[in-house]
Amino acid sequence: QVQLVESGGGLVQPGGSLRLSCTASGSIFSIYGMGWYRQAPGNQRELVATIAADDGSTHYADSVKGRFTITRDNALNTVYLQMNSLKPEDTAVYYCNAPLHGTTDEGVWSWGQGTQVTVSS
Repeated sequence: QVQLVESGGGLVQPGGSLRLSCTASGSIFSIYGMGWYRQAPGNQRELVATIAADDGSTHYADSVKGRFTITRDNALNTVYLQMNSLKPEDTAVYYCNAPLHGTTDEGVWSWGQGTQVTVSS
């Protein structure tokens, strides 16, 4: 079973930036598309960015398009989320996972502990 460990969250002022990292155990990371999700209190988990395994193509939710960038380093089994121009509505716990086909809030593997992002002045 792959284990996921997210890091890089914190408290940042509106307009600020953060870079999240997610490292996966095991040797199968490189064959999976990966995604970053977030879940705010009282809300359903939402998929905000994905990156393909084969060609590295990316997709973003409209709410983060132009502000967030997802990248991956297969040699390090790590996926990143660069978040710029952060807004208070970006406040949530952020998770990574391999998106389960046909869903937008489920992953292939067990969820990690996530990393808290708080955008506030």
